[in-house]
Order: sequence, then structure tokens, then C-alpha cells
Amino acid sequence: MANAAIYFHTDGYDTSGKRLLGRHSAGESFLRGFLRHAEVDRFHLWNVGARPTEELDALIARIEPATRPVRWIPQRNRSDLTDPGVLYIPTPDLPAEAWLRHMVGVRYALCGVTHTTATRVVMKIVGDLLVAPVDGHDALICTSSAVRAAVDAQLGMMRDYLGREYGARRRAEPQRVTIPLGVNAADFQVSPEHRQAWRERLGIPPDAIVALYVGRFNIKAKMNPALMAMALERAAVASGRPIHWVNSGWAETEAADEIFHRETAKLCPSVTYHQVDGRQADVRFTIWSVADFFISFSDNIQETFGLTPVEAMAAGLPSVVSDWDGYKDTVRDGVDGFRVPTLAPRPNMGGDLGYLYANAWLAYDNYVGAVAQFTAVDLRAAEAAIVALVNDEDLRRRMGEQARMRARQVFDWSAIVPQYQALWAEQAARLAALAEPSQTRVNPYAPDPFTLFAGYPSRHLAHGDLVALRPGMSEAAAGARFGSALANYSRVNPPRPEELTAVIAHLAAHGATPVSVLRDLFSPPRRNFVERALVWLARHDVVEITARG
Repeated sequence: MANAAIYFHTDGYDTSGKRLLGRHSAGESFLRGFLRHAEVDRFHLWNVGARPTEELDALIARIEPATRPVRWIPQRNRSDLTDPGVLYIPTPDLPAEAWLRHMVGVRYALCGVTHTTATRVVMKIVGDLLVAPVDGHDALICTSSAVRAAVDAQLGMMRDYLGREYGARRRAEPQRVTIPLGVNAADFQVSPEHRQAWRERLGIPPDAIVALYVGRFNIKAKMNPALMAMALERAAVASGRPIHWVNSGWAETEAADEIFHRETAKLCPSVTYHQVDGRQADVRFTIWSVADFFISFSDNIQETFGLTPVEAMAAGLPSVVSDWDGYKDTVRDGVDGFRVPTLAPRPNMGGDLGYLYANAWLAYDNYVGAVAQFTAVDLRAAEAAIVALVNDEDLRRRMGEQARMRARQVFDWSAIVPQYQALWAEQAARLAALAEPSQTRVNPYAPDPFTLFAGYPSRHLAHGDLVALRPGMSEAAAGARFGSALANYSRVNPPRPEELTAVIAHLAAHGATPVSVLRDLFSPPRRNFVERALVWLARHDVVEITARG
């Protein structure tokens, strides 16, 4: 099957840091699933952070030891991406890479993936999909039908604007393909031993009913726990049975953590409340055993898929979740859990929020938090769903088994990696069918500085200009100049020592020489570097350059 080079930066896949975000968990999960299930002869990993390969090999071994050869592509070897011909980026930022690809004229397809799409950065990225040299052989994976609709809506707005101002786009638009995030379902096996250990650790009786929430504790930028707390309180009162609620996650600061738990617990006095730091791997993969059902009332536009309900399904837990974003694609209402209806203002009722956000008068957390303030869940329906699960052990068992089967059949990476590879095969076929690209490599967002600032100098070096050694200048004297701290700074792509030696030797033997002749002393790939170096030599009084005619 088709293969792709993986854009590999540790920040996209390492979950061992203190700040654990959904994209870290999703990246680690993808990489583990890809290493386990991809039908490829080797893995192509692009070392974009230029980290020592020993460090990266250690990270790979910790996530999932590779059973096939790993090829590390050096940071600056973009041309090496032509094998395998598709580059997978764990973000939606196709435009940035498309411009860089355009500048070097290398042929490969791009495949990105959405996570949150509510940041100003990502909103600009989505709009720029119609401006950058992104093509029909490129693809953006949308992780849910909800985020696909959001991306298409923004593209529609951008398309209308560009059409009115400049006419229709001539280049084919990138594909948008809906493929869910996956889990490695086997990682979420529950066990009686873990159940007993967690209940003893938290002081929960063996026969108590436990609801579990797993996620980041951020009222503004993740979800407000008040909705879950009020629903659980109503259910505890209605059922007349004790309910324990375990919250496993983490907050940005100790102060935020304290406020989150204190204020949440106030809203559910009939519920026994527990908090757990959920960042450690031994917690992330065992905490599921403590629970009888999973609860998560996402209310925030920062969410696009929502991985934790799928993890709960893999653990065989029925879920009570809000009917929101990607949750719509995962939990089947009445089959493997319940989706509680949500309510939001109608379209065109939030222009003030968009304007404040565009002006940066609302920070990201405050923007998504403000939008979430106007999201409601049907607490009556939530109460009924929770009560049904609390009172019916057989219902919990049936729904949990349905959830476990769905997680393995639909959301395990063994089912999703082939969808990625099928997409990459289609991208490769589309790329192969295209004519050779234009040789124009100008990126107006990152132009050649000597072109952009061409009006600054008095004149520009010409091929007919004569270059001569300064009187009394020798190779040794030139070397002393080059070794000075005043000359040897900001040397990006400098001339090679052997090239400088060759230029000085030629000038010493032949006298004043045209730039074009000096260029021809070197192979074509090096001629522009040598020509540019002549100005550097003049700058440091090693040569004199005279305009001819």
C-alpha cells in the first residue's frame, strides 16, 4: 500500500511533558498505530527539528518499537520527500509547506489533519488554502463531520470573497476527506485488578456506581464541568443512589486546579467527588477500570473530534456525552451510550465575538469560553440517561459491549491506518497525472531579499564587472580577514574555503577577471554562491570590483 513521509517533531508526538494537550495524545496514538499497522516496507520520518537521531530513536522505541527499517530524512533535505512522494503533517498547515515546496520546485503531495480550528492561526491557515499553491493532489483530513462542515463553511466564505475580488481560482482546491482519529484499543483494556486498586486508592466501595471524566481541566478552553455536575446531581437525587464522580486530568496552574474542583464539587453535593492527576501513562491507561460509565459534556468550539469518548468505548464503558462536534460521529445514541441534545444561538448571532477576536481584544481562551457560555445541554435528558445507567446494570453491560466492539471495528488504528494509506495512494496517483510544475518559484511571503530590497544599493553586481585582488593581498592575508569576529558572523551558506582559495589563486595569476569568468571556474550548482561571495570579498577589502563600461 501507499506510504508517506511523516513530518516528525517531538512536540507532535511526545506525551511525557507537563502540558499534555489533546494533539499530543492524538499524535502519540497515531504514531503508535501507524508503526503497528501500516503496510509499508520502511518508515520515512522527516527530522524537521534537526534533533540527534539517537534521541528520536529512543522516543520511537518508547512509543512503539519499529518492526521495519526507519529512514530519517535530514531537516534540509526536502528533495528526499519525493520518496515516498507524500508528506503527512500532523497539523492543518498545508499552505506553509506548499509555499516551501513551491520555492524549491520539488514534487510531492501534502496531507494534513485538523485538530482545533478555532484559533486565529488555524482560521488563517484554512483561508490561505485558497491562496497558497496547494493543489488537488493535496489533502486535508477532517477528523469529524462537524469540523468538515466548519472548514467547508470558512472556505465558502473565502471563495466568495476571492471570487468577487479576483475571479475564480484556477488551481484545483485541496481535497477535504473525513477520517476519524483512532485509538489503539488494546491499550485501554480494563481489569478487575485495576478496578480494585483504583477504588481502594480513592476510597470507593466495590459496589458503588462511578462516573468518570477524563480531560484537561480548563473551564474556558476545554469544557465547563458545571453542566456535568448539575446533571449528575439531578441524577443522584432522582435515583436515590450514591454516585461517585472521578475527574482525571490536569489544570494549567495549581490555582486553576483548585478553582475547578472546588466550584464543580459545590454543584453536586449529593455526589462523592474525586480528583486524579491524569497525565501519567499508568493513569491514562488504567483509570478506565474504576468506572461504570463515562461522562463528557463538551460545550466548546475548540473541540473538533473528542478522543476520550472513543477511549472510553475501547475500555468497554457506556457514555453519556453532549451531542456536540465529533461526539456526533462516535457515540451512537441508545446503542453504546447516550448523546444529550445541545442548544446554541442561530447563525449570525455572534458577529460581535468574531470582531473582538479579530482585533485580538479577546484572547483565544476568552473567545472560545465566551462562545461556550451560550451553549446549553438538555439537563432533563442528561438526568434521564444517567439514571438509566445507574439503575440498570444489564444496560451498562450491553452498551459497554457495543461500545467495545465499535471501538475495535471502527476506531482502532488497524481500521483507520488503511484509510490514510488509501488516501495517500490517491494523492500519489493525482500527482503522477499532473504535468511538470511551473519553474516559477517565487514565494511572495518570503521573497529573495536581494529582489525585495533591490532599491537599497547604488547598483548590483553584473557578470561583466571586473574583479581584482587588492594590491599586496595574499591568501594568508585574506584568511586573516576571514577569521576576524567582524567578518565571521551571520555566515549562512557561506562560500567554501576551497572556493575562496581558487578565486584568490586565479586573480593572483591572471589579474582582473570578469565575474562571468570566475563563475565558470565552478560547477553550475555553486556558481551563484561564488558570485555572491565576490561581494563579500569586496566588503572585507580582499578584492576590488569595477563596473565595466
